[in-house]
Amino acid sequence: MSLRLVRAVLPGLAIALIPLTESIAHEIVGNRFFPATLGVDDPGVNDELALPTVSAFKTSDDPSIRQRDFSGEFSKRITEAFAVSFGSAYTHLGAPGGPIGIGASGFQNLETAFKYRLFKDLAHEFVISAGFSIEWGRTGAQSVGAEQFNTYTPTLYFGKGFGDLPDTMSWLRPIAITGQVGYAIPSRHSTTIFGIAPGSGEQTLDTEFHPRVLAWGGTVQYSMLYLKSAVVDLGLPDFINRLIPLVEATFQTPVGNTFTSGTVTTGTINPGVIWVGNTFQIGVEALIPINRQSGSTVGAIAQLHFYLDDLDPRGIGKPIVGNAAQPARPFGGN
Repeated sequence: MSLRLVRAVLPGLAIALIPLTESIAHEIVGNRFFPATLGVDDPGVNDELALPTVSAFKTSDDPSIRQRDFSGEFSKRITEAFAVSFGSAYTHLGAPGGPIGIGASGFQNLETAFKYRLFKDLAHEFVISAGFSIEWGRTGAQSVGAEQFNTYTPTLYFGKGFGDLPDTMSWLRPIAITGQVGYAIPSRHSTTIFGIAPGSGEQTLDTEFHPRVLAWGGTVQYSMLYLKSAVVDLGLPDFINRLIPLVEATFQTPVGNTFTSGTVTTGTINPGVIWVGNTFQIGVEALIPINRQSGSTVGAIAQLHFYLDDLDPRGIGKPIVGNAAQPARPFGGN
């Protein structure tokens, strides 16, 4: 792939990678089960494995580039309230206007994330956590846009269920919201790119500034699990009672060092549904770009997510420091 094509696809990669590397935990707070969401990371701290996460979409370039990502992430608790995770993605970029299978492929940079649960209020179904992630430069392939420098992102996460609403609003109790706000800080201020001018053959110099980016978003969920267990049992099939319809929104806003990137907010709105089992969940969502800079068509993302702390609570799902906790199964072992 040419350098020109690599530089063209970088904005689309930035949009895609934030959602893919940020879904690492589920959490139970009082009666509220917060699932691992695909775009916006929830505030949970658990032992989990997201494998695989698969997405497909077209970037905002003209002509558009087909991008397919296959990613995985492993999260491990050090203590009951502190976890570390590792993840990466394998990317295939289709050549503009070319047939499927022609283009560039390779791994994105490895990412390491740390998360600590700061506060949990069981009665009000509220939880807040703080995190810090590092994208390790030079660990991925430049041909698919992996950066050659580290990026550091401190992040705040929160979740709030509405089970504390009065009886007159009981049908709204299954609603929950989650959100995150992060600030991505590149370790390199800019990169100078050497090239050859078409026709004249003269050497050119071009400077690309790496912006600091506000990564933010949220989810709105309606839990059929909560409706049955804490509001009313409508006698629906078990498959329906395990669904959590939701809408996610993920955004990236350049806020510093924006000389070459501009300040336009990009992102996607992701309607979808999660099916929850006792030891795993499956999620499927659409990826709807919020503007032309975010993508050219509607894409899709799907994920298989395992709860290791439920699968093996005394082994791989046990905190390294501390005792094994009772499996946090949303259906109480049914």
